[in-house]
Amino acid sequence: MALRRSTKVFGAGMAAAALAVTAFAAPVQAADPGPAAGTGHRATQRAMDDAVASGIPGITTQARDGRGVWKAASGVGDRTTGAPRGKNDKFRVGSITKSFVATVLLQMEAEGRLDLDDKVERHLPGVVRGNGNDGRRVRVRQLLNHTSGLFDYLADAEYQRTYLLEGYLEHRYDTLPPRKHVRVALAHQPLFEPGAKHSYSNTNYVLAGLIVEKVGGRTYEEEVRDRIIGPLGLRNTSNPGNSIRLPRPSSRGYAKLFASAPDRIDDITEMNGSQGWADGDIISTAGDLNRFYRALLGGELLPPKQLRAMKTTVSAPESPGVSYGLGLTRLKTSCGTTLWGHGGGMVGWLSMALSTEDGRHQLAFNYNSGWDTGFRRKIVDAEFCGTP
Repeated sequence: MALRRSTKVFGAGMAAAALAVTAFAAPVQAADPGPAAGTGHRATQRAMDDAVASGIPGITTQARDGRGVWKAASGVGDRTTGAPRGKNDKFRVGSITKSFVATVLLQMEAEGRLDLDDKVERHLPGVVRGNGNDGRRVRVRQLLNHTSGLFDYLADAEYQRTYLLEGYLEHRYDTLPPRKHVRVALAHQPLFEPGAKHSYSNTNYVLAGLIVEKVGGRTYEEEVRDRIIGPLGLRNTSNPGNSIRLPRPSSRGYAKLFASAPDRIDDITEMNGSQGWADGDIISTAGDLNRFYRALLGGELLPPKQLRAMKTTVSAPESPGVSYGLGLTRLKTSCGTTLWGHGGGMVGWLSMALSTEDGRHQLAFNYNSGWDTGFRRKIVDAEFCGTP
């Protein structure tokens, strides 16, 4: 999930609970050197350790390149016991889920079951109506590249207070059906005419998930499982449904929920998975995310026409240097390397998964915190540029 106002960190989709940055000194855990030790990941490890020193509880990472697979971790996975962050941790990936959903819809287009230029009304008659919102004017493509103009339900002040900030601990076990999220969004007028510009909105992917179900005649979760998770052998990837727990191995997740107490850190690991759904509910690992994007960019999941469409981008004004395709983000590192992937934020979790276009060099990592201290881009540059 992602707040519109928070996508400025290169389209990463930060959680709304990232209210303030205060130092939390967690002990640094050295990474297992692994097969790629000393061959290009030292800068990445240093950047991870620096992020932990700056106040991030823990980080789990996997990189893949011509030398092999490198796994690393830094910091703690449990602030109470001091247990280190695990190199194989499962975590809530947040908006990285959007890449999975867009892939399913593009597969359906390749099968002739829908067209990207279909109006939303065709598949969800009467669903997008009211306060100037009109599904007869919004196209499926505009949902996937965030040019629909639809209000982001996570930016609704009451929703934020109840489910992302001070009300989170009381309401985190609530089951929230997708159409509740749609109703919250449609209580607001659209931000602009469909297609006029880009504005990141989680509402778009709730509707995309509903279209997946209407076209496929099955649940969104079943489509993702049978089209992506199963064929790619992503054994550590799942949709949580209404489950409140993370499958093991995993670490605890932490958030700063109270503006009145910016130094307070709460354990928010348990939450009802339905509070994310098709805009951000998937649970995975760094290794599975690298496998997914390598397959996606390598043409294993989409025909050339649909992959080209996915990589046709629009500028994201709130994120200078970033452009957004269909569930896929493009950005450049400080040394000029073009990367494709997505970022994700949930209350208590921040993730990134990025790949070079040829899929030969990849990086995926996760913070078990809902706040950032400015190091995510530094970790990316460290890995792909070698800068400390």
